[in-house]
Amino acid sequence: EVQVVESGGGLVQAGGSLRLSCAASGFLFDDHVIGWFRQAPGKEREGVSCISANDDSTYYINSLKGRFAISMDNAKKTVYLHITGLKPEDTAAYYCAAVYRSTAQAVCIKTDSYGVDYWGKGTTVTVSS
Repeated sequence: EVQVVESGGGLVQAGGSLRLSCAASGFLFDDHVIGWFRQAPGKEREGVSCISANDDSTYYINSLKGRFAISMDNAKKTVYLHITGLKPEDTAAYYCAAVYRSTAQAVCIKTDSYGVDYWGKGTTVTVSS
């Protein structure tokens, strides 16, 4: 059974930090790019950061560089997103996506779900001011 499960969201004060986790199972992890996306209330879903399980290459959306760090534990088939200096505008549902044989950049700039093999159900981050 394929599973992509996000965790680690919650309510946090502005300026705080969180580490989100994306645990994958049931598919060839090493052949996929794992991407973090987020969707704020009333807004379109946007890419945040992506990492290739094949070559460890990463990509960050320019506007989010510096406060977001993506990492991966191949043995655990888990991808992490560490967010520091949280701002109220970071409030969103954060989703994990797996794309077969792509690049981190190509996955992160996606504006639709075409080509995405698996989505998680998301974890919610709420930042209070």
